[in-house]
Amino acid sequence: MVKVSLQNVNVQFEVRRHGRVTLKEYVLKGMFRRKRNPVITVDALRDVSFEAHEGDRLGVIGHNGAGKSTLLKLIAGVYPPTTGKREVVGRTSSLFDVTLGFELDASGWENIKYRAYLLGETPRSIGPKMKEIADFSELGEYLDMPLRYYSTGMIVRLGFSIATAIHPEILIVDEVLGAGDKAFLAKARQRMDEMFQTASLVVLASHDLNAMEELCSRVIWMDHGTIREMGKPSDVIAAYSAQQAEQTAKLAA
Repeated sequence: MVKVSLQNVNVQFEVRRHGRVTLKEYVLKGMFRRKRNPVITVDALRDVSFEAHEGDRLGVIGHNGAGKSTLLKLIAGVYPPTTGKREVVGRTSSLFDVTLGFELDASGWENIKYRAYLLGETPRSIGPKMKEIADFSELGEYLDMPLRYYSTGMIVRLGFSIATAIHPEILIVDEVLGAGDKAFLAKARQRMDEMFQTASLVVLASHDLNAMEELCSRVIWMDHGTIREMGKPSDVIAAYSAQQAEQTAKLAA
């Protein structure tokens, strides 16, 4: 049984008001005093509850900072809930940080293994997939070189090739990946279409409302860390679009 279940989940982060400071700033500005750099609690998700099951294609929409990425990372297990219950049953693959786990001083071949292990592969299971990943990345002899000599686009291509070689039951996608040149991007989109067809459950966050209405069976509208509305894609997207238009009109007035 494949499912995602969140019950009254809250996610809080504690951050310093002034962020990271240097030793010089501590000495010269007295930043060692807690009152000069207090801890702030950020409510990233508040009282979030829903369930998704096999066959669901769940879309997540909302403005920047609404909590979409935090929600996806909670489902993927990157963030634990501060309170509430998170239950995820099924093998999961996440496409929101495809370069996670890379070592810049290691070769492309070595990084294929490192990243694959983070995705739940074993030395035995990743072996047969090495050539497929290498061929799809089109990086050729660059795979023998340390990643520090790769361009950003090359690193993303390698990460995408690894992440999409895994066949998950639950696929989590945050926005559209910029995976390189036009030809490679076409391959990437085709691979994504295949994963959408084969995954048992998909959770997708995107600003592309047309794609969300076309691809998803249900849509969640996130607003300041809470679920504003959840239901039929056309209904939720219409309500969200109306709210966005109203806000734009107010700003223009």
